[in-house]
Amino acid sequence: MRVSIDRFSGFCWGVVRTIEIAEQELGESKDLYSLGDIIHNPVEIQRLGEKGLKTISVSDLEKAKGGRVLIRAHGEPPSTFKRAEELGITVIDATCPVVTKVQERIRKFYVDGYQVVIFGKKEHAEVIGLTGQTNGEAIVIKTLEEIEKVRLDRKTVLFSQTTMDKPTFHAIKEELQKRIKDLVVGSIEDEAIEFHAKDTICGQVSGRDKKIREFARANDVVIFVAGRKSSNGKVLYGIAKDANPRTYYIEDVPELQSAWFENIDTVGITGATSTPQWLMEKVKLAIEQQFVIERSAVGQDK
Repeated sequence: MRVSIDRFSGFCWGVVRTIEIAEQELGESKDLYSLGDIIHNPVEIQRLGEKGLKTISVSDLEKAKGGRVLIRAHGEPPSTFKRAEELGITVIDATCPVVTKVQERIRKFYVDGYQVVIFGKKEHAEVIGLTGQTNGEAIVIKTLEEIEKVRLDRKTVLFSQTTMDKPTFHAIKEELQKRIKDLVVGSIEDEAIEFHAKDTICGQVSGRDKKIREFARANDVVIFVAGRKSSNGKVLYGIAKDANPRTYYIEDVPELQSAWFENIDTVGITGATSTPQWLMEKVKLAIEQQFVIERSAVGQDK
């Protein structure tokens, strides 16, 4: 049996940057707080915790008064930065530059009087930061059915959480365009209603769709490694599972089951953009050692 790791898997560059900043800061002093889980991967959180990183929530920000707080890749709303300043906290801003750019664009459209619609998950950390750019006025939708929330008589702009799926984004975009067009045609207004759609899904995330589908089809069994909280993980797992029904989601080695590896020739290991390479290597080694697999140097992808 051959076990291989998807060569396109591992941290996205935004997460790599955040982890590097955290490790650099921890090297200077272990007195460092992360505002929320630094990434949605409990195994990596534990590793950084052993280096001294402590996790707190926005409601517990006073615990870090006068200290140092790291803003994770997901970003934060302006209110968080204001509160940190009031508490004399030194902020280490590790927001992903892609997310920062989306925040800036949303803020500009909001100031210009647009109704801001965000395709995403309302409680997701990134979306909380995005809606914060509009004083909480942005409309968040995650399904086509939810576009009923959108007022069609206002000039509108559509954005996306960076880790959502493109097909749903474009379906929402097309339906909004159609409804607004029908409204304009059926009205006596001289001026058409403005509608803009900004595809702000991360290119590294969307680019993995095709590759992970191909990887899943090329293996008898796929082990998908990611944190249960990972939004990106859920999307990519769904794509892999659709391409190969024998795709299994785990967070760590103890979840592996021997029945998955019966009567097969190839096992592929992949994960979310928040899954560290070392964890996938650990899973690969465990499969090789625990399930009596003949090792093959040819199968070493990384």
